[in-house]
Amino acid sequence: MARIEAEVGKPQGGFMKWIDDRFPFTSTMKYHATEYYASKNFNFWYVFGVLAMVVLVIQLVTGVFLTMNYKPAAAEAFASVEYIMRDVEWGWLIRYMHSTGASFFFIVVYLHMFRAMLYGSYKKPRELIWIIGMLIFFVLMAEGFAGYLLPWGQMSYWGAQVIISLFGAIPGIGEGLVEIIRGDYSISDITLNRFFALHVIVLPLSLIGLIFVHIVALHEVGSNNPDGVEIKQNKGADGVPLDGVAFHPYHTSKDLVAIIVFLMLFSAVVFFAPDMGGYFLEHANFEPANLTATPEHIAPVWYFTPFYAILRAVPDKLWGFILFGTAVLLPVFLPWLDRARVKSIRYRGWIYKSALSIFVVTFLSLGWLGTQPAEPIYVLAARIFSVLYFAFFLLMPYYTTVDKTKPVPERVVYHG
Repeated sequence: MARIEAEVGKPQGGFMKWIDDRFPFTSTMKYHATEYYASKNFNFWYVFGVLAMVVLVIQLVTGVFLTMNYKPAAAEAFASVEYIMRDVEWGWLIRYMHSTGASFFFIVVYLHMFRAMLYGSYKKPRELIWIIGMLIFFVLMAEGFAGYLLPWGQMSYWGAQVIISLFGAIPGIGEGLVEIIRGDYSISDITLNRFFALHVIVLPLSLIGLIFVHIVALHEVGSNNPDGVEIKQNKGADGVPLDGVAFHPYHTSKDLVAIIVFLMLFSAVVFFAPDMGGYFLEHANFEPANLTATPEHIAPVWYFTPFYAILRAVPDKLWGFILFGTAVLLPVFLPWLDRARVKSIRYRGWIYKSALSIFVVTFLSLGWLGTQPAEPIYVLAARIFSVLYFAFFLLMPYYTTVDKTKPVPERVVYHG
C-alpha cells in the first residue's frame, strides 16, 4: 500500500512539472484523491454518490446534442422532438438516454440520501454537507420540472399547468408569482422559452456549482462510514488514519465496478424499456399538447409523485401547498431533529430501525398513490401515509432520544 501511494504521489518531471508550475494539479489530486483517506469499510451504499456524477455527465452530454435540434417554441417543440426521434441520426438513442437519465438521476440521489439516513451522515460535523446536498436536490427537482415541460406533450403541458397553479394559493402574492413563472396569463410560448433557458443554462450551472461545493465540504471534514466512527481520531505516526485508505486507487477501483454494473442496467432500460411502462415516459406525452382537452388523469413524472400524493391528500388548496412544501423541506432539518447519540443504524435501537423501515414503505406507497386517479380509496390511503411521513420527522426528537443504542467501537469494524 505504501509503495503504491509513494508511486502515485511522487514528484513529477517534464510536462507535469510544467503544469504544476502554472496550475496546482498534483496538489489537488493529492488532497482530493491519492492522499484523501476514506474509511476502509465502505460498502455497497457508498457508490451512489459517484453514480450521480456519472448520470450528471450523461445528462449534460446528451442535453447538448438534444439542443442542437430542439426548437423551444410552442408551435414547433413537439415536432422537433419527433424529428429528433425519427430523422436525426442516433437521435432516438440520445433522447432515450436523456429521458432515462432523468429517472436514474433521481433513483441514485434518493438512494444516496437514504444511505445518509442509514448511517447518520448528516450528523455533526457534516451538517453543512447535508444542507448543500439538499440544495442540490431542490435544484434537481427544478431541473426535472423545467425539462418536463419541454417536449410540449399532453402530460407535459397539463402537469405543468397544475404544478404552476399551486403557487397561486399563496395569499397576497400568489397570482403575481404564477404570472411571473409563466411569463404570461397562461402557459404559452413565453413559458416554454423561460423553462428552456432555466433547463439548459441556469439550473445546470447551479447544479455543477453546488456539487463542487458539496465535494469540497465533504473532503474538508472527511467521509462518514458504516460504523459512524471518525477515522481522523485514530492516526498513525505518519499522520495517516489507521482505518483509512487512499481514495485513489482503492475506492476508485471499486467504484469502477459499480459504474460498469450501473451502465449495464442503464443500457438495458434504454434499449428495452425506455418508457418503463409509462413511468419514465408517460404515454400521454406521445401526443402533442392540446390546450382544449384536459387528460382524464393528470400526474407528474414518478419522482415527484410522493409529494404530489401529499398535496392531493388535502382538500384545501392552500394547506395542500403548505404541506407539499413542508414535505420537501423537512429533510433539511434532519441534523437537528435526530437526537441519537450514535450515527450508524448498526448501533441504534429497534425504535429508529422500525421508524426508518416504516418511512421507506410510506415514501414508496406515496409515490405509487401519486400515480393513481384521485378516487376516494386512494385519497384516504394518501392521507394515512402522509401522516406517517410527517410523523417520522416531527416525532424524531423524541424517539431518537429514548431509543436504546449500542456502544460504538473506537475503530471501524471491517465486515469482509
